[in-house]
Amino acid sequence: MLIHPKKHFHPYTHASGGWGSAQSVMKILWREQAFAKGSVALLKQNKPDGFACVSCAWAKPGRPHALEFCENGAKATAWELTSLKTDPAFFTRHTLTELRQWPDYDLEQHGRLTHPLRYDAASDRYQETSWDEAYREIGAQLQTMQPDSVVFYASGRASLETSFMYQLFARAYGTNNLPDSSNMCHESTSVGLQESIGVPVGTVTLDDFEHTDCLFFFGQNVGSNAPRMLHQLQDVRKRDVPIITFNPLRERGLERFVNPQSPTEMLTPASTLISTQYHQVAIGGDTAALIGLAKVLLDMEDRAPSTILDHAFIAEHTQGFEAFASMVRSCHWQQIERQSGLSRGALEAAATVYAQSERVMFIYGMGMTQHRHGVQNVQMLVNLLLMRGNFGKPGAGICPVRGHSNVQGQRTVGITEDPKKVPVELIEQQFGFKVPEQMGLCTVDACEGILDGKVRGFIGLGGNFLRAIPDTSRMEPAWQTLDLNVQIATKLNRTHLIAVKNQWLLPCLGRIEIDRQNGVAQTWATEDSTGCIHGWHGSAEPVSPHVRAEASIIAGLATAALPSASSIDWLGWSSDYSRVRSAIANTYPQIFHDMETRMAEPGGFHRPIAVAKREWLTESGKAQFVTPGTLNEDDDVSPGDIPRDVLQLMTLRSNDQFNTTIYGYEDRFRGISGTREVIFMHCNDIARLGFKVGQRVLLTTAIEPEVKRQVGPLEIVAYDIPEGCAAAYYPECNPLVPLWHHAERSKVPAAKSVPIRLSPASTQPL
Repeated sequence: MLIHPKKHFHPYTHASGGWGSAQSVMKILWREQAFAKGSVALLKQNKPDGFACVSCAWAKPGRPHALEFCENGAKATAWELTSLKTDPAFFTRHTLTELRQWPDYDLEQHGRLTHPLRYDAASDRYQETSWDEAYREIGAQLQTMQPDSVVFYASGRASLETSFMYQLFARAYGTNNLPDSSNMCHESTSVGLQESIGVPVGTVTLDDFEHTDCLFFFGQNVGSNAPRMLHQLQDVRKRDVPIITFNPLRERGLERFVNPQSPTEMLTPASTLISTQYHQVAIGGDTAALIGLAKVLLDMEDRAPSTILDHAFIAEHTQGFEAFASMVRSCHWQQIERQSGLSRGALEAAATVYAQSERVMFIYGMGMTQHRHGVQNVQMLVNLLLMRGNFGKPGAGICPVRGHSNVQGQRTVGITEDPKKVPVELIEQQFGFKVPEQMGLCTVDACEGILDGKVRGFIGLGGNFLRAIPDTSRMEPAWQTLDLNVQIATKLNRTHLIAVKNQWLLPCLGRIEIDRQNGVAQTWATEDSTGCIHGWHGSAEPVSPHVRAEASIIAGLATAALPSASSIDWLGWSSDYSRVRSAIANTYPQIFHDMETRMAEPGGFHRPIAVAKREWLTESGKAQFVTPGTLNEDDDVSPGDIPRDVLQLMTLRSNDQFNTTIYGYEDRFRGISGTREVIFMHCNDIARLGFKVGQRVLLTTAIEPEVKRQVGPLEIVAYDIPEGCAAAYYPECNPLVPLWHHAERSKVPAAKSVPIRLSPASTQPL
């Protein structure tokens, strides 16, 4: 195992970006032994003639900056282009039992997988196999299994072409079991926006940033999770546009920014103030805060009729306003303040700016979606925008910030457990098989199926499933009862080490690598957070001649498992991706017509968003005001019944990670170095609960006491966070999240608000 750096806790007082980001990029390029190769690749990252970042899904402009990458995007590129390798010889030295003791960082840091591998139970090791043998044996195994006992999971990395092939493979096999990473983050968005405005995605494009006169941020840490957006935010602030932020923690990326591409800012003390108001809402208090904002608007309207609300828009384009307004008026300020953790004055300050602004955008992240009432949170954002007609005009709308790079795109081309969300008739006409009618399994359902034994097989198209899901300590033992586990991956991770009866590890090309099929370099496409579809191609040579493209692997598995189930020419498709794109265009003509030409245009092409024309594809044909059922978005325990020793925990990511991938032990913006084993608490909570800064504690879930869920020991760090709240890192704290603790209707794990108790672990320092 690797030697980890020593711990340091020092408050970070600098702006985000700047020299800190530049130094971090240089450090990881050097560490991954990819300085030359990585530096060349970065010049093509997110450029029209290059490749899409393998990290976040933020928009890729048609007129890119000279360096169109951020610190975390550079880390993702260095991580993929590393010269370090995990080859078959590595597994002759290490058993899976031994490797399960390694930290996640050490596993992935060892390097890229280079050969197809099969698990050998007798030696407890992976052994090299051939691709033909892997396809043949996996296909034979799938043919013996009931289709609905197999799960086809997809992370958010795969291209549109691969994702389209993958969902056809699952459906031709006979199942709609197609859970994906969206189930764990923005499914609350897909459900909430579809019901409220008729589209499951955001309505904002990059152009809207040039026209807006006010931005609101909710539960999204732009500095760590979508840093390239800081360029748009800086431009907005140069026009003196206010940015109002609601977030439990004060995050540096939402406070100040130094543009690493600006010599003036890099060589002077200059920086850009990002948030003009910063409201530290309590964990679980978002709905209450939004109701407070709506209540202020209604009060202002009562005092000056027809000056605040857009009555013409409400009358022509919406339904449900009166019921919503009645509920808001009935809420008392004492209740709103207690639940939100914000004063009436703070909410009046934010609402006043909103009322004075004509074109307003709401930007939000998983801080809004990963709650028991996450769908309600999303719909409350829509309600506020509808009150002032902030849809269907430049500079206005709603902007969910998606996580993984193509998670939105793979949903667009059919990665969904719900057959009602795919064009069944067109699929059946084109490809000659019957699409299963039954509802498939989402991520939470798949976990429940593994626990109760109904799920017997699992195919993973990327990702680190066992680390990403909740209830880890219950899921890992259940996982070992599976009959089949197939993982398509670039690097070794925890999910690959929990062995089952039949297990394969199939190494794939990275997105940055040139994908040659029959000697011809292929292009591929993705969809970003703003609904824009781009074409891309790799720029680096593959890490090994033995790795294969994801599309080729899907084709090989489908050919072996489905010898005569459809008319799809899997191998022909995998050798020429333009044929896949033609099929996508025929299946989704409204979105992908002329795809081959349009995706090559600078900036790509946008999927049509009816809301931009004030057309509402809802059941009523109008936008819906949805009246919230509760102010408490996490009501497993009612506020009046929460014991004083219970804190509300939110999980968060560090500055040195992306999803479950840990790039290092530096969370620079929060002042943490050399460790991830910490819990952030308010100094008053530390004192009143009888603890001390630096003390080691165990965290225990404070609901469902008959099931012990515990994490630790973690070291207490005093931090600027609302009283009664705490924060610690994902995925380390996933064992604390019960599987049933998910958002109503969307089933997104409610990892942003988990009731916990603390107990002393040891007096010795970590």
